[in-house]
Amino acid sequence: MNAPASNQQAQSNEPQSMRLSILGMRCAGCIAAVESALQGVAGVESVSVNFADHSAQVSGHVDPLQLKLALKAAGYDGAVMEGLEDAGEEERQEEQRYHGLMRKAVVAGALGVPLMLGAHFDWFPLMGTAAGSSFWAKVALVTLAVMYYSGKHFFISAFKLARHKQANMDTLIALGTGAAWLYSAILIDYADQLPSLSNHAYFEASAVILAFINLGSALETRARGKTSAAIRALIGLQPRTARVVRDGQEIDIPIDDVGLGETLRVRPGEKIAVDGIVIDGHSTVDESMLTGESLPVEKIAGASVAAGTLNQQGTLLFTATRIGRDTALAQIIQSVRQAQSSKPELARLADKISAVFVPAVVVFAILTFLIWLMLGPSPALGYAFVTSMTVLIIACPCALGLATPISVMVAVGRAAQMGVLIRKGEALQTAGKLSCVILDKTGTVTLGKPALASVVAFDGFDENQVLQCAASLESGSEHPLAAAILAGAAEKDLTLTRVRKFQAVAGHGIGGRIADSHCLFGNTALMRENAIATDAYAAKLAELSVLGQTPMLLAIDGAIAGIVSVSDPIKPDSALAVSELKARGVRVLMVTGDNDITAQAIARQAGIDEVRAQVLPKDKAAVVKALQDGGEVVGMVGDGINDAPALAQADVGFAIGSGTDVAIESADIVLLQGSLRKVAEAMALSQLTVSNIKQNLLGAFFYNTLSIPVAAGLLYPLFGVLLNPMIAGAAMAMSSVTVVSNANRLRWIPLDRRS
Repeated sequence: MNAPASNQQAQSNEPQSMRLSILGMRCAGCIAAVESALQGVAGVESVSVNFADHSAQVSGHVDPLQLKLALKAAGYDGAVMEGLEDAGEEERQEEQRYHGLMRKAVVAGALGVPLMLGAHFDWFPLMGTAAGSSFWAKVALVTLAVMYYSGKHFFISAFKLARHKQANMDTLIALGTGAAWLYSAILIDYADQLPSLSNHAYFEASAVILAFINLGSALETRARGKTSAAIRALIGLQPRTARVVRDGQEIDIPIDDVGLGETLRVRPGEKIAVDGIVIDGHSTVDESMLTGESLPVEKIAGASVAAGTLNQQGTLLFTATRIGRDTALAQIIQSVRQAQSSKPELARLADKISAVFVPAVVVFAILTFLIWLMLGPSPALGYAFVTSMTVLIIACPCALGLATPISVMVAVGRAAQMGVLIRKGEALQTAGKLSCVILDKTGTVTLGKPALASVVAFDGFDENQVLQCAASLESGSEHPLAAAILAGAAEKDLTLTRVRKFQAVAGHGIGGRIADSHCLFGNTALMRENAIATDAYAAKLAELSVLGQTPMLLAIDGAIAGIVSVSDPIKPDSALAVSELKARGVRVLMVTGDNDITAQAIARQAGIDEVRAQVLPKDKAAVVKALQDGGEVVGMVGDGINDAPALAQADVGFAIGSGTDVAIESADIVLLQGSLRKVAEAMALSQLTVSNIKQNLLGAFFYNTLSIPVAAGLLYPLFGVLLNPMIAGAAMAMSSVTVVSNANRLRWIPLDRRS
């Protein structure tokens, strides 16, 4: 069915978000180049490049073809990633990339290692001799062929970037290895015109450097692939076909052909294809991958089901309510993607440094060459060449660029598997700094679903009689508390009695005739209106109220027969969650619109010391603001709807959600399972992630700041030591692998650890 024209127009006016896969990104310097290319396209409003998974999130009114052309002009290839990508295809592409890089490393190493050994053991003829000229000319040609196979992508990328007055890692590698080959080729014919100590060919350096860099990239690809395991698992949940009921026939069709409102059948052991509402059947569904909840959830008519969850023993018929990109699974994947692509403050700082780092290195390499040429010992040209080439090779800022996004990717993926949906990268950095957490009451600390709390009988009546009479009256009521009383009667297998002359008194209660008796059920005001004395029961009513219950009086033929009370019980783990937050030194407050007596009762049960009661939803944001003005870093936990202003005001907003309602725009983090314990877990994961990012940044920064001066020859005047260009290539490659490996520790570090 087509959407109304007005809806289509409204949708067309909204900025469209698309995710691009970028081919050709090889270092942090690429981030600025890709962002610049995409932002230069007319209609683009925002761009966020994720170096960790080589993608870009683009928002605006723009033709995807224009984005691809802009990337092509800048030296990159791009493709729009639509819908739920095929997890298997993504893995195959990563595997192909890994094997391709390994082949390039092996080919370069197969030439470089023998040349390196031969040079060390003097196996080859000397430069400047007839035999040497013939031998080294052949080596030059073979090396050139190997450089074409194993390093062509570096040179092409560097050339394209140079045309746009930009530089990245490829620039450094192309300059370093290209200069080594060119210098060595010139030596073949001009060796007799250079000092003897300069007559050393660096063909092996070009080959071995390319071998190390390709090997490092391959290992980085393999390690980086692990960071997307959670996303691929979520994508893999989406079944490819669905069984629909059309014209009385059940047929299997591709998932993309399922329409809204269609009836689908899911059999035991099958995955649910789209979001929907059960219309027939009874089963239990494993929603663990979507919500983190390990126990299966019972599904009967009227229950909601989510795409990707696993039906267990029963058969269900359900109506499709959300399909394609609108399903809960698709929203979760999109939210996780956005969080992984978003840039916390630490990442933005690293990007800024990386953007200027490569040009600065080129300048530093030129200065190194000139200083050695003018001030270095004989042969100055040889020393100048070796040191400048080593600077170019070792200085790549890959590790610096990977330091933050790779940790964010791993952490967001782990959070998704825990049932914690992090929607903004900034929240991941801020959550661990929270000093104060505000909790809403209903649906946050409590279950949000009233339940029968107690039944008290008087004057010869028993509890079952009182409950049976109250439930019979409530069977004709639409009051929210009626369902709790009816459920309590059903649990006791009580048979309801027909009510005649039913009447409801707004705000007070209900009444009617059961058999030959006139019955009233409600508050004290209802009893006073009907001249029924309640003073004798005031103490009991107060006692139940202090316990957080809502007591209601039952009168039969003008006399009080009993009290039935209903309460919204706290969640089983609320008290434990509050104690865990306190153990972390966090100040915990409950802010609710409920009355003070009920609020205090719930707070006591949950172990909450500070309570603000009778606060309207619109005033909760003011409470958050006042705490922030007092120096607190505030987290707000609410239902994401009534508490939206407070969630938006808080430093980190936690929305209590479910597997089928995750797109709560006002929240930074969604607790899919609804458990408050996830707040403390999110804080712990935040602290671990920030610590991991700092480790990566410190390691990368230390590596670059230490290695560049050493590569330039800082140690030579003191110890006579120069860094070999081949060792520089290996060190550069391994630095990125180290950063990725350290980030992957976040996948399994216990959340009670801080590092």
